[in-house]
Amino acid sequence: MELQKLSNGTHHEAAMPVETGVSPEEETFLPHKDDGSKRPQFTDFEGKTSFGMSVFNLSNAIMGSGILGLSYAMSNTGIVLFLILLTCIACLSCYSVHLLLRSAGVVGIRAYEQLGFRAFGHPGKIIAGVIITLHNIGAMSSYLFIVKNELPLVIQAFLGQTSASDNWFMNGNYLIIIVTASIILPLALMKHLGYLGYTSGFSLSCMVFFLSAVIYKRFNIPCPLEVFGNHSVIADISEDMCTAKFFTINQETAYTIPILAFAFVCHPEVLPIYTELSNPTKRRMQNIGNVSILGMFIMYFFTAIFGYLTFYANTEAELLHTYSKVDPLDTLILCVRLAVLVAVTLTVPVVLFPIRRALLQLLFPGKPFHWLRHVLIALCLLFAVNVFVILVPNIRDIFGITGATTAPTLIFILPGLFYIRIIPTSLEPMKSRPKIQAACFASLGFIFMIMSLTFIGIDWMSGERRNLGGH
Repeated sequence: MELQKLSNGTHHEAAMPVETGVSPEEETFLPHKDDGSKRPQFTDFEGKTSFGMSVFNLSNAIMGSGILGLSYAMSNTGIVLFLILLTCIACLSCYSVHLLLRSAGVVGIRAYEQLGFRAFGHPGKIIAGVIITLHNIGAMSSYLFIVKNELPLVIQAFLGQTSASDNWFMNGNYLIIIVTASIILPLALMKHLGYLGYTSGFSLSCMVFFLSAVIYKRFNIPCPLEVFGNHSVIADISEDMCTAKFFTINQETAYTIPILAFAFVCHPEVLPIYTELSNPTKRRMQNIGNVSILGMFIMYFFTAIFGYLTFYANTEAELLHTYSKVDPLDTLILCVRLAVLVAVTLTVPVVLFPIRRALLQLLFPGKPFHWLRHVLIALCLLFAVNVFVILVPNIRDIFGITGATTAPTLIFILPGLFYIRIIPTSLEPMKSRPKIQAACFASLGFIFMIMSLTFIGIDWMSGERRNLGGH
């Protein structure tokens, strides 16, 4: 539901879009086609994406490589504490989506960067655009790193080889270029995000297959288990190693909240999906957000608990790697690795859309859609990410810093601040309960950020390197 600006400068809800006279800063990066026969719209097309396809796209945006580290997170918190934390983060994410949609409805804007402009002027617009760009580039890089590291192993297993060869098709650097050019680039060149609903649905089906394999393996791998070379043998160790823990506090526990927070980052994609939704209303989009987050909540919890109940204290930070150490030639796990590769590959174009939108808002505000700009930005982004992934052997610490700063900012800080600044005091005074809640929500983001950066700094100073899962 959009709002009409009245002559007194206040905003009240109306069923029609914003009238003519809207400044370029209040429009999205795709201006309407003004043929004089209809009112201006947010975009130059009417939203045609169905509810189901929008759920697929948003769920695919939520789903990330962090799912591979959730079992490890549960091993460091215990089942009950993990479930409590997972529930809290999921509910907070739903509330964050509500704040974004409420702010967007008041000013008739469906662009994250333009909400920043309305709240804090040009500095707010630049900050929002830069944060979205950095976070999503980090996410794209993490997905391509999975392709770089895992695809050669899959090819090696399919060829029946026990060791790596020097053939070009076993080189991860060449493989990510091929995958980018043949799969990711064509999908990234599509004009509208809604068209990716089918690939998003297939990507999610791959992750459902991954979950099914995790559940199946729970009943086929004995415990206790130790791995020596390529052989798995039952180890004579304490029963404690195969006992599920409900509450656990250790050095790694403090990393669980950032891991879970990163796993639910989807907020840059919320407004673009809202823009392309058929019959767009705040309630309809909120339901899409709730369904998507609930679906990922269920998938995350079942993946974490069945992975944890398979390996218990032996659970490693990367779940697939743990299975591979048990049996490197396991056909099912090989298929699962391939499914995960397909899933992360099909997620890259969905993540690229908000980056391109942010860059268009920053560099070409108010400009009409142009295919050349659309294509060149996609090419430059994919080229830069490929070079980054090829040249940097290990970017875990870089991801730790960007993830600890951008994820809390996108989930907690900016939505809370946007709500406080954009909602008129005539509708909600500063001391009203909704604005106090939004202020507490933004403060929680600063606490998460400080906590994450503190523990990363402690790791660096101590010389330890822990695997901090990301989105």
